[in-house]
Amino acid sequence: MKIILYIIRKEFKQIFRNKGMLPIIFIMPLIQLVILSNAATYEIKNIKLGYIDADHSSTSRGLIKRFEGSAYFNVSSIFSSENEASKAMQEGKIAAYINIPTHFEKDLQKNKANTLGVFIDAIDGSAAGIINVYITQIIQGYNRSIITNLIQNPKSMQSLSNIDSIPLFWYNKTLNYKTFMVPGILVLLVTMITLFLSGMNIVREKEIGTLEQINVTPIKKHQFIIGKLFPFWVLGLGVLSIGLILSKVIFNIPMLGSLTLLYVYTSIYIFLILGIGLFISNFTDTQQQAMFIAWFFAVIFILMSGLFTPIESMPKWAQAITEFNPVKYFVEIIRMVMLKGSGFFDIYPLIIKTLVYALIMNALAVRSYRKTV
Repeated sequence: MKIILYIIRKEFKQIFRNKGMLPIIFIMPLIQLVILSNAATYEIKNIKLGYIDADHSSTSRGLIKRFEGSAYFNVSSIFSSENEASKAMQEGKIAAYINIPTHFEKDLQKNKANTLGVFIDAIDGSAAGIINVYITQIIQGYNRSIITNLIQNPKSMQSLSNIDSIPLFWYNKTLNYKTFMVPGILVLLVTMITLFLSGMNIVREKEIGTLEQINVTPIKKHQFIIGKLFPFWVLGLGVLSIGLILSKVIFNIPMLGSLTLLYVYTSIYIFLILGIGLFISNFTDTQQQAMFIAWFFAVIFILMSGLFTPIESMPKWAQAITEFNPVKYFVEIIRMVMLKGSGFFDIYPLIIKTLVYALIMNALAVRSYRKTV
């Protein structure tokens, strides 16, 4: 018992003597609590909605105004054709769109069969189900308001048909939650392994004293860094390969897009994560410090990546922070490529952002690394 207490006392002394550990232990959890408790929410808001109005009647315009007045929808796009609307959904510009057919108002008044086409991006099955409920409620509420307005004219009421909506879920017809989650979890595995290993690798050299010996050798700085980080780049691609195989074999996740494109982007992404890991290792003296700092950023990256909660539902300031979140880009791209079959021109803006981010991050990491010859 005395030995255990001695070890505990010694560990506490080491922690408090190390000034770098105190901010990691106390300040970082507070920052995480403040940011994530405000940003993470399961409520879906600001749903990007588009519509095709082939009727151009007062009834169709009234229905659109109902959606525009809703706090849950952001009616951002008007389309002239199905092809235009489907392309916008393919590119991720909208989460759903409504197709109002020709003679919508006349058929409604003549008691003819009258349906609206509701098309929903169902990669996230749970979110798609909620969006469908929101849309159905607004349509039913609008239908009741039409009947109320004509309540003084029983003849018109009898001839007035109800509006029915027929939802069609794209990319995830069965609303299977695993189809949405598995690609995102695969991103997390690649990120966590490459970030933690690269972050602690050089720090380990510091701890055992071999880094000082390497620094006085003729090895150049870029040679040392490439040699240390390249194995983790290969390891990250290996993890991706195993994850894709398991995703198909066990979960039957569709892979509609180009795997070559996915590997090319993953190579850039791992290059970025390795730069972050190297940057962390340059400012830490122990593996414990590197692990805590890497975990601090990993938690924020994960919970603010759109994997568990929609980014559109976060506060504006939190959405601005997610623009610096590399996991967000990878989660979005892997879902677009695997589940939507998106090509290079659909995702190239995200590829450019990730590449620029990677170059800047690695330049900072290399510059911050000091080698004395």
